Amino acid sequence: MKKTGLLKKYILDPKILVMPGAHDALSARIIEKAGFKALFVGGYPATAALMGNPDISFLTLIEMVDHIARLTDTVDIPVFVDGDTGHGGVLNVARTVRELERAGAAGLFIEDQVFPKRCGHMEGKQVVGREDMLAKIKAALDARIDPDLVIMARTDALAVLGLDEAIERGILYREAGADLIFVEAPRSIEEMRRINQEINAPTLANNVEGGKTPVLPAKELETLGYNVVIFPVAATYAIAKAVTGLMEELKFTGTTEGFKDQMWQFGDFNRFIGVEDLRRQERTYLEQGLAMAAKPGRKPQRRSG
Repeated sequence: MKKTGLLKKYILDPKILVMPGAHDALSARIIEKAGFKALFVGGYPATAALMGNPDISFLTLIEMVDHIARLTDTVDIPVFVDGDTGHGGVLNVARTVRELERAGAAGLFIEDQVFPKRCGHMEGKQVVGREDMLAKIKAALDARIDPDLVIMARTDALAVLGLDEAIERGILYREAGADLIFVEAPRSIEEMRRINQEINAPTLANNVEGGKTPVLPAKELETLGYNVVIFPVAATYAIAKAVTGLMEELKFTGTTEGFKDQMWQFGDFNRFIGVEDLRRQERTYLEQGLAMAAKPGRKPQRRSG
């Protein structure tokens, strides 16, 4: 089955789909090896990984597309992608969808924030009018080549205009054809329950450690009615904290010995990353080349004339 179809199936399955966020290609490989069915790539960790900056619209579309292409080339599981505001108006949205689909994304979302956007759990957000976002959804749906490419609509209206408006937008975005609905940053379990009671659509929950929304176990979110939960920044936060600790250890002691039990060693990492498998593949091709070159009675075929 195509990765787009797989992602759609996982979303519609009775059991909630858990998608960890990949910080980079290495963490994407770790997510796949851990046994997760799909992964998420957000603008927040991508901006941190590629630029060392916060998620405030620094990352361009083409930088994100290149990042996604590297990740989809690394793993075999579906990759769900942050399309931000679509990087502009309706025509930019169409291009965003085409570029991300070409990069191998199995699904993506578009949000209704005003550009330049902010991380959904930051202050100072603004949202576009309903009609502008509905036009973007239509443009996104028309731009996809594969009809199974998952298009999610995200609204940040809760923080700006209140829960009633956010729910109303979620209903409208579903009626416009969005496959999945994401109401960003509810502040309580009761708000999360209302979202799922009133929006008749598959929904996504966003577990951001230290963010505005209660971080709940996947099973509890499933009980509330969510179909998908992402942990978009957990890997980024873990990497930042671990590397900070490592650098402090090295600066203070002049060695990494004290951090050894928190690190892989050379051989362990090479086994994880698949060095020997690649070397074996390399040897196979070289042996085939030698066998062809040494074949008895071989006469080179030369072009005449």
